[in-house]
Order: sequence, then structure tokens, then C-alpha cells
Amino acid sequence: MTARKDILGDADRIVIKVGTSSITMGGDTASPLFMDSVADQVSRLRDMGKEVLIVTSGAIGIGLRAMDARPKPKEIPIRQAAASVGQSLLMQRWNESFQRHGIVIAQILITLDDYTNRERVNNLNNTIDTLLDHKVVPIFNENDAICVKEIGPVFGDNDTLSAVIASRMDADLLVIVSDVNGLYDRNPKLHADARLIPTVTEITDGIRKAAGGSISGIGTGGMATKLHAAEICRDAGCNMIIVSNETEDILIKAVVGEEVGTVFVSDSRLSKKRRWLKAANPSGTIVIDEGALRALESNRSLLPVGVTDVAGSFLKGDVVAVVCNGVAVAKGISNHSSEEIRRIRGLRSDRIHEVLGRKSHSDVILRENIVLL
Repeated sequence: MTARKDILGDADRIVIKVGTSSITMGGDTASPLFMDSVADQVSRLRDMGKEVLIVTSGAIGIGLRAMDARPKPKEIPIRQAAASVGQSLLMQRWNESFQRHGIVIAQILITLDDYTNRERVNNLNNTIDTLLDHKVVPIFNENDAICVKEIGPVFGDNDTLSAVIASRMDADLLVIVSDVNGLYDRNPKLHADARLIPTVTEITDGIRKAAGGSISGIGTGGMATKLHAAEICRDAGCNMIIVSNETEDILIKAVVGEEVGTVFVSDSRLSKKRRWLKAANPSGTIVIDEGALRALESNRSLLPVGVTDVAGSFLKGDVVAVVCNGVAVAKGISNHSSEEIRRIRGLRSDRIHEVLGRKSHSDVILRENIVLL
């Protein structure tokens, strides 16, 4: 196994995700001590020539405390209101911590809709690159004030959000600061003999079983969401490490490659377009037969003859899910609207012009616009 320092020591662009349990350190308000420590370590990382981006949680919990509100678990409006109150308080506290080091921060609130729209995400990337060029630390959070998880597309947890940002910004390392030391072979809070898994090179069924469910019960993410984040990072060629918020100078130790936490090693890299496709929210679904699936697996385009059904309403250029035998097997950018695909499904490509009454793409999805899941 390659030494930890060789795996992580050359990381130049780093995304740091801090969850609610870390922000509050077990309490119900933001912990100045913890946030000051993060700012101090980020300052030192920048002195080492690193670029740092932060993904923060905690807005809803801090807002509920400020409003003295105790909503029911599914009471969305009060949580959205709390997010809008808590986000300003959270950023004020981050600003106080970073000002001590002369560092300017920027707030970026994002939803999955922002990430699904390619033009919008390119504009977002340009903004982030400009901030980094001017030595500003971008601080991200999901825009919970406008997201409704029951009806709208959301990242769902900031583990996923941090991985998407790490992927899209070509980060070398994602550091997830948690309330445990890393991934154990079983829940360490229930089993005294649980053993830390220091390195993961492949996310197997055994690793998924070890992840289990939520640990702290405070935030929205558990170890399972962190595995999902690791999969996103793997596709981007970005390493990921889970570390404990209770370890002194944990960010420095993680970045320089000390033996802390659990590191997920990536050995692959998808193109930016395919990474974007994999994370994008599909506007509809195209159902295909097994012959079409074999064609996709052979890096070929999706033809209408292999399409058996269409679900949802979408336009040419929208991202769609591709399903075979009830399983999502790919995502892609459709060359046709849902209405047009319903008319040409099952047909040979040479009949498309005749059926649609105009010249059009003979492929439903081009091979360069497809990513397998």
C-alpha cells in the first residue's frame, strides 16, 4: 500500500466539509472555539500554498435556537425560516473567525437545480475561480431556505454537496470533519471492539455494511452519505478522508498525510462533462431494452430502436435517466424531446426523418453525452 503521505501530501486544492455536530461540538449553538480553530488551520494551509474551500452545515439548528422554535420533524416552513435566520448568524461567526487572520470569506448558497443547469454551473465555477484567485475563501451551504425536500431536487446532505463541489472544482482532496475518527468495521458507539478502517481503495458490500446508518443523529448525513460522497470523489480522481473534530490540528494532519481517520483512495477520473451528468438531476426517463444496454456498455450511442418507453416531460438538451429492467443504468443529454421520442421509439434510425417530418438526429443520445452509473 502506498504511504499516506504519498497519497495526500501533494494536494493543492482542498475542500473541507464541517457538519452540524462539528459546528456545535455537541451543543445547540455554534462553537467559537471550533470555528476559530478551523480558521487558524485554513490560514496555515494557505501559507503552505494550498487553496481551500469550505462546506458548512448548522444553519437550521442555529436558526431554531435563535427563534426558540421546536418544529415537528416534517414541519418544512419553520425549518426554512430557521435556515434563513441561522445562515446569517453562521456566516457572521465564520467571518469573525477568519477576520483574525485577515482572510476574506464569501457565502455561496446552492441547490441541485443550480448544479443541473450546465450554463449556471459554469458561471458558478467562474465565480469560484475568481474568488480563489483573489485569495478569498468560499463558504458553501445548501440553500435550505428555498429547498423543499418533498417536492424539489436537493443535495439532501452536505456530504454530497461537498463531494459535488470537490468534483466540479477539480479538488485534490475532500476532508470531511465528523464526530467519529473515521469508518469503523461496526458502529463504535455501540461496539467497544470496533476497529478503525484506515484506508479504503474500493467501496465493497462489506464497506457499505460497516457504514450502517447515522451516528450522531444531529445532522442529516450519516456514514452512508459519506460513502456516497466518496464515490463521487472517486469518479473525479479526488481523494477523500473522514476525520474527527476532536483531534487537535486535524485539518493540518489530514492534509500532510499523517495517519489519522479513514482515507478513500481514488484511482479514476471521469471527464468534467460526465461528472456533471452523473450528479445532475434528470428531467425525465428513457426506458431501454437489454440490447440497447449492451450497446451503451460498448461505448455506443443510444438509438431509437432500443427505446421501449418514455416517462416524464423533457426538452431536447435536457438530462435524462436511462433505465433498463427497472434499474437506472445511465444518464445522458437527450437529442429529442420526450414527445418526439414517444413517436420514434422502437424505430430504425432511417425512419426518424419520415416520422418527425424534418431532418433530425438519428441518435436518441450520443455516446459522448452518456455516462454509465
